[in-house]
Amino acid sequence: MKGRNKMNAVLNKLYAHEKLSRSEAKDILLQITEEAFNNIEVASFVTVFNMRPITVEELTGFRDALLEKCLIPDLRTNECIDIVGTGGDGKDTFNISTLSAVVIAGAGYKVLKHGNYSVSSHCGSSNVLEKLGYNFTDNNSELQRQFSENNLCFLHAPKFHPAMKCLAPIRKALKVKTFFNMLGPLVNPCQPKYNFLGVFNKPLSRLYECILKGDGKSFSVVYAMDGYDEISLTGDFLLRTNKGQEVLTPSDLKMKIYQPSEISGGKTVQDSADIFVKVLSGAGSDAQNDVVAANAGLAIHTMHPDKSKLDCIDEAMRSILSKNALNNFKKILN
Repeated sequence: MKGRNKMNAVLNKLYAHEKLSRSEAKDILLQITEEAFNNIEVASFVTVFNMRPITVEELTGFRDALLEKCLIPDLRTNECIDIVGTGGDGKDTFNISTLSAVVIAGAGYKVLKHGNYSVSSHCGSSNVLEKLGYNFTDNNSELQRQFSENNLCFLHAPKFHPAMKCLAPIRKALKVKTFFNMLGPLVNPCQPKYNFLGVFNKPLSRLYECILKGDGKSFSVVYAMDGYDEISLTGDFLLRTNKGQEVLTPSDLKMKIYQPSEISGGKTVQDSADIFVKVLSGAGSDAQNDVVAANAGLAIHTMHPDKSKLDCIDEAMRSILSKNALNNFKKILN
């Protein structure tokens, strides 16, 4: 069954509160990326999952479709980490996961950061990197050079997921988080061995745990209990790993509790870029430094669970304060 008849059948099934199998989810998203349906039909399909929970089978099927369609650069290893949040938490923090990626690389670990422009906030990972002068590329030789020499490169999603191009105007018009926010952290084309992922709600952290375990990944999934898709240090946070789950407090990391205003990203992309440079230059506030070090440190711990969380956080903080992170980052801007 193809075309509109196929979408009509799927929509009726979903409106009847039925679930899609993994193969059904993969098939319908493949057809969407092939522009088999009009924008109204696709918008109707997408918004269904804002009105009821998505299942592991559905999210995995959607993930399978996007990975089948993506372009895969050859970086000769997957012994690296991606650190990324879903977005969609409505908190408008500064670019914590992107800064953390730079800090992890500055500490000597390989990072392959997957990201995109923001849909639901003023400044996503790609927005701030572009503002800072990073040139997004799908040139394999250049990506290999950055990855080899500087432990870091950025995969701008539109360059590696061309099949998603048809969905961009729909997502932009809707201006709400959708299951594509959930998919972003799962569809890094290189599928790194290690993942440090932040989610915007607690049920999604469980879905991620199930999917990543099924993939055999080494992972940490974080959800701040007050709604952030990262370790915000504004309160307790849930941490799920291969070994189980625990609720941690800032004091467990030897850090204080900060106010939401202290980790704001400002109102413009320029504001976010200014904070980015300020932190890497050693002029960040205690809140900004601590939040970045907490996320980068626990990402390092994901790769090296034999090290203590506090030792890993210390490594991350040294990367910031020594300006190793800044100097390393500058090299991939040239």
